[in-house]
Amino acid sequence: MRFHHRVLSLVVLLAPSSLAVQAQTIDDPVMMPRRALCTGLLYGHDGWSRYWEGTLKRSNGNIGTLTTQSVSWVGSYGVTDRLNVIAVLPFVWTRASAGTLHGMHGPQDLTLAAKLDLLDTALTSRGSLRAIAVGSFGTPLSDYTPDFMPLSIGSASRRASGRLTLSFQAQQGWFVRGSGAYTWRGNVTLDRSSYFTDGRLYLTDQVAMPDVFDYTVSAGYARQHLQVPISFSQQYTRGGGDIRRQDAPFVSNKMNFSKLDALVMYSVPSRRDLALRLEAAYTLDGRNVGQATTLTAGLLYTFHF
Repeated sequence: MRFHHRVLSLVVLLAPSSLAVQAQTIDDPVMMPRRALCTGLLYGHDGWSRYWEGTLKRSNGNIGTLTTQSVSWVGSYGVTDRLNVIAVLPFVWTRASAGTLHGMHGPQDLTLAAKLDLLDTALTSRGSLRAIAVGSFGTPLSDYTPDFMPLSIGSASRRASGRLTLSFQAQQGWFVRGSGAYTWRGNVTLDRSSYFTDGRLYLTDQVAMPDVFDYTVSAGYARQHLQVPISFSQQYTRGGGDIRRQDAPFVSNKMNFSKLDALVMYSVPSRRDLALRLEAAYTLDGRNVGQATTLTAGLLYTFHF
């Protein structure tokens, strides 16, 4: 129902530093220095057995437990100290533990992003303020079908997004952050000439995808080789209908959620450019999404040119 938008949000890249480990994502304020490349692989495991059919929370014996696994290649390069480029490519598998539906697998969507440092200044003697702007674009890399929810590996929609992030970093290591983004999504083409959703019959193979707004607030500690942020995030779909009673989800359904996330980033003291990342996330509330528990682990390495 909504498994893979978060795969794109699991881009975690290590900024090279001999003193402190820093995670770089599309929605954080960390920048890679000029001519430094951080790259690595992340493994994700997402599972749920209960979901929201509209606002009704239920289980489904034809699905049982839905498991989504992914291996994502991530890379970030510092064009300058104030401009970074980021790329993400996940390979995804889905599987249902009950019923007769078969899972899918394959490369999902390539995401490319440009990250610009707008402001980095001392706010008071206690810390500094930073503002980051990000523009990103995503497109499917394989001919997978989006018309097989909840086992589809993605929505097969091209999308463009704009994001703004603000952060205050205290001298003692504590920080607070806020990030918000709006995503425009292109039409999806189905392998059929008509479909029914949101109480209407459409005699076309084109599905208009609603746009999406999301935001994240974080607080935590970053010092020396360790970073531990805790985040709360919400997503709101700007349109779309609910899953019909006893029906399968549809690609343009409204998909809203609230999530809590905890992350630990640790750089190996003997190899300061190597970092280990562990993350856990849980869906607190939602609409037309699964109540998922997501675990992520990865290794990242920074090269200096």
